[in-house]
Amino acid sequence: MTGTLAPTQPLTAADRCDRCGAQAYVRVVLNSGGELLFCAHHMREHDDSIRKIASEIQDETSRLQESPATSADEER
Repeated sequence: MTGTLAPTQPLTAADRCDRCGAQAYVRVVLNSGGELLFCAHHMREHDDSIRKIASEIQDETSRLQESPATSADEER
């Protein structure tokens, strides 16, 4: 079974999905030692296959539901 990776290095906007180039929200550490990054869409699409070859998964897709902060000027 795959464990969840402690977020020692948060994913940033510079981290891109290895399938499509969109912002990555999931980091997968492979059993072979490599690493893959996925957007939420591609992680959902390939979830079963990925979990079979992953040793750890760092899932930050919950960040997609967060509301962006607004400045005082935007609230007027």
